[in-house]
Amino acid sequence: MSQPETRKSLVRIGCGAGFWGDSAEGPKQLVDSGAIDYLILDYLAEITMSLLARARAKDAALGYATDLPGVVARLAPQLKAQGIKLVTNAGGVNPQACKAAIEARLQALNIDLKVSIVTGDDLMPQVEALRSRDVREMFSGDAFPAQPWSANAYLGAFPIAAALDAGADIVLTGRCVDSALALGPLIHEFGWKADDYDLLSAGSLAGHVVECGAQATGGVSTDWREVADDWDRMGFPIAECRADGGFVVTKPAGTGGRVVVDTVAEQIVYEIGDPAAYLLPDVTCDFTNVQLTQIGPDRVDVRGARGSAPTAQYKTSTTYQDGFRCSGTMLIGGVDAVAKAEAVAAAILKRTRRLMTEAGFADYRRTDVEVLGAEANWGANSRARGTREVLLKIAVHHDNAKALDVFGREFIPPATSMVQSITGFSGGRPSATPLVRLFSCLVDKTLVPIEVDGRPFEAPAVRYQAAPAGSTPQRATATDAAAALAPAEATVPLIQIAYGRSGDKGDSANIGVLARKPEYLPLLREQLTAAAVRAYLAHFVDGEVLRYDWPGLNGFNFLLTQALGGGGTASLRYDPQGKMLAQVLMDFPIRMPAR
Repeated sequence: MSQPETRKSLVRIGCGAGFWGDSAEGPKQLVDSGAIDYLILDYLAEITMSLLARARAKDAALGYATDLPGVVARLAPQLKAQGIKLVTNAGGVNPQACKAAIEARLQALNIDLKVSIVTGDDLMPQVEALRSRDVREMFSGDAFPAQPWSANAYLGAFPIAAALDAGADIVLTGRCVDSALALGPLIHEFGWKADDYDLLSAGSLAGHVVECGAQATGGVSTDWREVADDWDRMGFPIAECRADGGFVVTKPAGTGGRVVVDTVAEQIVYEIGDPAAYLLPDVTCDFTNVQLTQIGPDRVDVRGARGSAPTAQYKTSTTYQDGFRCSGTMLIGGVDAVAKAEAVAAAILKRTRRLMTEAGFADYRRTDVEVLGAEANWGANSRARGTREVLLKIAVHHDNAKALDVFGREFIPPATSMVQSITGFSGGRPSATPLVRLFSCLVDKTLVPIEVDGRPFEAPAVRYQAAPAGSTPQRATATDAAAALAPAEATVPLIQIAYGRSGDKGDSANIGVLARKPEYLPLLREQLTAAAVRAYLAHFVDGEVLRYDWPGLNGFNFLLTQALGGGGTASLRYDPQGKMLAQVLMDFPIRMPAR
């Protein structure tokens, strides 16, 4: 009789990269710690896929994160000796070439590690089929783009688990949901099934917490002064995961950073819409009642995630070119610096419009002017109109790159023809570059042929659900009137009683706001309404604002639609991904008892 399979009771997963270009210290730090079983590296973002697709079009041997083979070569002896497995989406749009490059480096080192690849996310061969099905953009309803640069489905974790089941030491994927890099190993190690929805949700949460690297260990924390002395040696996160779905967030001993309830909670709210219905390929997650407990120095226990069946579609991100963009910055100083900058911007746009008309070009499709240093991101709430030093940024969008040559030529001449103090043209004339837009859509899972090492992957049978109802958000239907202060009240900025984090999903932004103490929650519920946030950020938000309750974390998640000027590289803003939005909202005035 065969012996029952022995499974681990604890699986330790460290994430050494939150994006392509993250610190090279991350992977080495985690491997050197001896405290991980799996190293995951999250390299991909939507725009990265289009860049990789363009690289592959120029050279068939490219299209993946070219840093990875060197990372593997440096760490291979330790990976082999410690039995650490590596899972990463660095395969981009060419996992085959990435595998070949890694295997060449391993062969030169005479180190035997099995490299497996997961493919099928690249839907470029099926573009015409998608177009024939009249696939529409999820949010705008626009038709499928005529000439896409890339089209990739967000795959789930079960193909990764299958590769590990087959003995892989290194698993390379193309586009998959970021959290799948951690969930795949947990499915493999704990034997979780496709209908273990609470467990799949918990494993996805573990992946979501660590996927952005040091963001979970105090990076980009609201209370940054608590971490600043350690920024030079920031620790990367480790999730110590249990078979029951609970996990502990920590970091390597002796490293910088801060793993406390606040920093972990900030990462949980990052880039989430409805916390009761966070849709992933393998599970629909409900994170509303997640509980965080500090159980020791730099150790936070996380439990309480719930799950239900996934939907029958993969989210798919397609990128395409929509004309050209051009932007430039200049430094302007002195008395009335803000007014000077505004006058210079108006003159540049007026002059270039006249010259473009004379040359037979149409007007700009969009223009965007920001006077940075004058708190442009605070809109009407700016308190810096009197500043004496600003950075003027002008960005423009046009269908014709030659029209933007006019803007590039005329951007610098104001240094000798307009106000004194214009300087800072170290980059020379600005030039036109393609403006890349994101087209998000849903594709039936049966249309996505997944393979593991070239063999068809048969997805586990599950009963899919329709789009989950989720929670009912508060909608911003009208602007709140500011209530008069009673004599016994004081006004404080939101940051004194709450902390938060903002992120992006295409042209939508989210801001998670969490009360520092449970007793502050009623104040936030009453005053920080969807309408109040909509009014405070009116200079950004063209769509509606939704407020979702997040009781487990004593706070709310705000979803701001049509708030990023197109988002990513389609936006002309200096902050196209809304990374500053939480900090802008932290100045929101809250009335509270004087005590």
